[in-house]
Amino acid sequence: MNSIIATTVFGIIMMFASVLVSDKKSVAALATVLFAALLGVNIYDLNTITANAPQALYNNMLHIEHYSVWFNTLMTGATLLYILLMGREIQKVGAHAAEYFALIFFILCGVYLLSTYNNMLMLFIGIEILSIPQYILAGSDKRNLKSSEASLKYFLMGAFSTGILLMGITLLYGASRTFNIMEMVSVLHSDSLNPLALAGIIFIMIALSFKVSAAPMHMWTPDVYDGSPTAFTAFMATIVKAAAFFAFIRLFQSSFSNLSTHWMTVLAIITAATLLVGNVTAVFQQSVKRMLAYSSIAQAGFMLFAVLAVNTADASRGIIVYAVAYSVATIGMFSVLVKLKDYTYDGFNGLAQKQPLLAFVTTLFLFSLAGIPLTGGFMAKYYVLLAAVEQGQLMWLVIFGLLMAAISVYYYFRVIIAMYFKTGTPEMNSPVSSFDKFLLVLTCLIVLALGIFPQLLLNILVA
Repeated sequence: MNSIIATTVFGIIMMFASVLVSDKKSVAALATVLFAALLGVNIYDLNTITANAPQALYNNMLHIEHYSVWFNTLMTGATLLYILLMGREIQKVGAHAAEYFALIFFILCGVYLLSTYNNMLMLFIGIEILSIPQYILAGSDKRNLKSSEASLKYFLMGAFSTGILLMGITLLYGASRTFNIMEMVSVLHSDSLNPLALAGIIFIMIALSFKVSAAPMHMWTPDVYDGSPTAFTAFMATIVKAAAFFAFIRLFQSSFSNLSTHWMTVLAIITAATLLVGNVTAVFQQSVKRMLAYSSIAQAGFMLFAVLAVNTADASRGIIVYAVAYSVATIGMFSVLVKLKDYTYDGFNGLAQKQPLLAFVTTLFLFSLAGIPLTGGFMAKYYVLLAAVEQGQLMWLVIFGLLMAAISVYYYFRVIIAMYFKTGTPEMNSPVSSFDKFLLVLTCLIVLALGIFPQLLLNILVA
């Protein structure tokens, strides 16, 4: 697949740029051009692979499908939007801007592997390529002790989850004598499932739950997201999380669907706990950045519906719409947050009077995250909940999810109330340029287009 090679080469180019180019603005411009080129490579891959003609690469270790390449294209586009919105903030983090962009390229390589793996070893390699650069980015702000703490905590918890993942892969290999997922599924049967295999599936579920911030494996998320530089938190909470969910779905919703009677109850309990912990805890936060961290946990609970809804077409549609709608709205929200000096709710007081456009786009992003109609977030929740209803055994969880969605409206609307109904003079961390305003309006239009015309995104899946 060309995009895997391209993102690796572009990452290496950015590493050399750190030595050859001293001006940060030139580095950011080069990175933007390379990310745009990477999007072009993904579009080329998308046009070469049709829905009915998947490709097997590297001894069938990667299985390239139209669906997975479309996901990669969308995530690359979201990353380009993130670079355009956050490029200047990335330059401010430290003295190694080129290396930061290189690490983001390498993370995208992990994203591409997680969307196409057909072998448990490739799953492991993809997760590690995705995770290790994040440990570095989390601790990149050497002037902030919380950044170093976030990096260390993320590394230790990530290493622990990797051990659990490897244990699960080992147990599955012991039960099936293969790392190939398709061969593994043909060996494992639901009516006589080997206890060794069941233990392996549960271990892998726990490890992937850590990567997507599902409760009770979520404890690292608030501190890591809060302590990491805001520019990188936006990337960790969106594209990275979406890729981890795609890997989750690729294994459980597709490959292990015939074994769902053995793992569905456990995952349903994890989903309910994630929704409860994420939404209820977010209500009590005083920092908007920390609230968004708990919000990302709650959003993970909704995305887990797509994993639970085995053998339903709406689950596949739902995760695509959710990944894009959530990523775009959250990137937009963080791009506003990073402009402010005060990350508490009080820091938003009076923003509508000082920066009316900024307040308006923030409102739309929060509407999408809350799932208000006519936004991408509403359609995303609609598809995943519809998939759960079609599955037929999760009505209690759907009702619980709707209740938790109602609770989420409270803490999202606290920001809107602060902007429009409270007085204050919010201090800006950096000026809002005309180009920033253009990008924020474009981001809002994407959010609205996903809410009004979601088929524009989904029709390509069957092209």
